Formats: sequence, structure tokens, C-alpha cells
Amino acid sequence: MVASVTPRLAVITVTFSPGKHLEALIDSIGKATSRETVVVCADNGSTDDSPQRAAESHDHVEFYPTGGNLGYGTAINRAYEWLSGPAFAGRIDAEWILVVNPDVEFGPGSIDTLVDAGRRCPRGGAFGPRIVEGDGSTYPSARAVPRLRTGIGHALFGTVWPANPWSRDYRQGEEMDHERLAGWLSGSCLLIRREAFEAVGGFDERYFMYFEDTDLGDRLHRAGWDNVYVPGAVINHDQGHAANAVPEKMLPAHHASAYRFQADRHRGPLLAPLRWTLWLGLRLRQRVALRAAQRAPK
Repeated sequence: MVASVTPRLAVITVTFSPGKHLEALIDSIGKATSRETVVVCADNGSTDDSPQRAAESHDHVEFYPTGGNLGYGTAINRAYEWLSGPAFAGRIDAEWILVVNPDVEFGPGSIDTLVDAGRRCPRGGAFGPRIVEGDGSTYPSARAVPRLRTGIGHALFGTVWPANPWSRDYRQGEEMDHERLAGWLSGSCLLIRREAFEAVGGFDERYFMYFEDTDLGDRLHRAGWDNVYVPGAVINHDQGHAANAVPEKMLPAHHASAYRFQADRHRGPLLAPLRWTLWLGLRLRQRVALRAAQRAPK
């Protein structure tokens, strides 16, 4: 139970045996904002006890077991519903929630910079920071919504020809130095306006993993909200360390989510042949990608 009655910024992180990353995240939050926070570990079945230990060690950290490995977006929705219940009434910020991966570290002042951007942009539904990778490069986290032609071109050529025009249009990696609108923002770190989140019904729980952030950003845009990239807020992200370890699970999840995203936007009986072709193409691509991952040196 949160002791203070002063509204705190709710930070939701989905945990699945996050190990040392979780403590690094928690430590970085205090330097990233002058506001009081409550950090909720929406736990999807950790076996390393790190989320429980974090809650026992920090008064502002809560352990919330989701009841199983529900997927990323569903776990966030459940934690948000819990925070919106009577136990936290008046205790958390009525305007914002912050969603973040446990393998993120916030740069100094980064959370306050995101909140400041939110105050400047009243139609902003989601705000994303600059994501710096281990080699110091900026991850292209503010992307265009993948329309069918762009998505197919990126899927076919993104690995073998990274500079292809479809991937460039999709990633928008050359536009990462100025604040701007995006089609969607990486779900690894999002400051979300609660009014906007509730207006679109939160994350689509049909997505177990991958594309739930793409789908959220697209639905926010369709509902009249903006997705705003804020490069002045900087985070570090240990990108994909867990997912890359189990490609036999993650690659099928990625391709299934890619199909769902496009199929949802190409509905109706007249487009059934297109959906069948898309499904077959993604299955073939998944098979090729899985074989390549299995042959790659460990």
C-alpha cells in the first residue's frame, strides 16, 4: 500500500525474471524526475524473485503478480486497472502513467522532460524519449505506421538491404534529433496521457508480444491523439537481451503479431485473398528467420 496521499507518478514495468536490470531501472528513476513515484512490477511469472525483492527493499515499489505470463500489453492493462482501483484512489497522478521495460535506465531529468513536453502538447497521447543503445547510437524508436507496401518491403529487404527505401520510410532513422510527431513510439518507454489511454481502451490484449506499441500508436492517432518523440529525454536500453535468447518463441510471436496488425486493417471478404497471401508470406519469412537464428553462433 502506498503511504503518501500526495499523487505520485505511476511507473509500470512488466517483469519476467529481469535480474540486475530492475534495480538499475529503479535507481535511475530518482535522478530522472523531481516527482514522487510509485513503481509497479507487473509480474508475468518471474522465477528469480527480483521483483519481490525490489518491493521489499523500496517503499515506493509495488509487486503485482498478474497470474501468469499474459504478455506485455495485457500485463500493463491489468496493472493499470489495479492502480485505478479504490486502493490507490487519489494517490497516483490523474493525468499520466509511465510504461517502461525493466532493462531501461533513465538519463538525468528525462522523465521531467517528457512531462514538460506533455504540458506543451495538449493533444499528445503518448511521448517517447531518445533511446540510446550500447554502442552509443540512437535507436529509431519513432516510426511511421507500417502500411502494407512499406511493411512488405521492410520485411523482405530489411535484413539483407538495410538501406532500402521501404525500411528508411518506416524507421525514419534520419529524423531522430528534433522533437516531432510519429506514427508510433517504442513501447520500451512511453509517457501516456491517461485520458488518451482510456479513450482507446489501453493495449489490445490479442497481442502477446510485439506490435502492441505499433497498434496503440496507430489507434491513438486514429482517435485524434498525437504520438510525440522527445529527443531531449534520453534513456539507455539493453535492447532485446531476453527476446534474443529464445528465437524459437519470439520469432513466431513477432510474425503472428505482424499478421494481426495488417489483417485488422485489411478486413472484409473482398480482402481475404490478400490476408491469405500475407499469412503465407509471413510464415515463410518466419521459417527462414528461425533457421538463420539457429545457425547463428551463440
